[in-house]
Amino acid sequence: MTAVVGPNGSGKSTLLGVLSGVMTATSGSVLRAAGSPPAFVPQRGAVGDALPLTVRQTVEMGRWGERGLWRRLTAEDREVVDRCMEQLGIADLGRRQLGELSGGQRQRALIAQGLAQQSDLLLLDEPTTGLDPQAQAGIMSVLAGLVADGTTVVQATHDLQAARSADHCLLLAEGQLVAEGDPGRVLHPETLSRVWQPT
Repeated sequence: MTAVVGPNGSGKSTLLGVLSGVMTATSGSVLRAAGSPPAFVPQRGAVGDALPLTVRQTVEMGRWGERGLWRRLTAEDREVVDRCMEQLGIADLGRRQLGELSGGQRQRALIAQGLAQQSDLLLLDEPTTGLDPQAQAGIMSVLAGLVADGTTVVQATHDLQAARSADHCLLLAEGQLVAEGDPGRVLHPETLSRVWQPT
């Protein structure tokens, strides 16, 4: 688990967008290991409430990279979707509209969509922002389980408590890497004071 932290505008979302291939780097390069591309789960607010999609259809979209937009899902694809929905505790919500869900349920559906891509690298942009403490704890528990099962998780977060529980931490400011390494060292008050100025 790697946490990417920094103030608003520091480049957290941009970094994840470039790593996922959704955005093109303006300079430098991204080196990836062979295999499936990373799975990217954007901020909850980036997915419109008005989209007429059920929870199951949302998770099934995670298989489009494997099948293409117009090809029918195979029995194997449906099994993957079932497994991901079960893993995220949303199997009973399959027919509900995405826009009807609570924030925590909706975030679980988006993470299930990312898992359905079957990548060993999951990139999450602010996965717990705007959620109540119980929903935040539930999402963090799910992510810890994924890491224990061998998935690498990189999450951009404003939640320093969540970042402290990560294995590795990146601290960004104004598009630059300020510090990286063990969260206890990176998130030390002296280091953070270089990035967040008192108001």
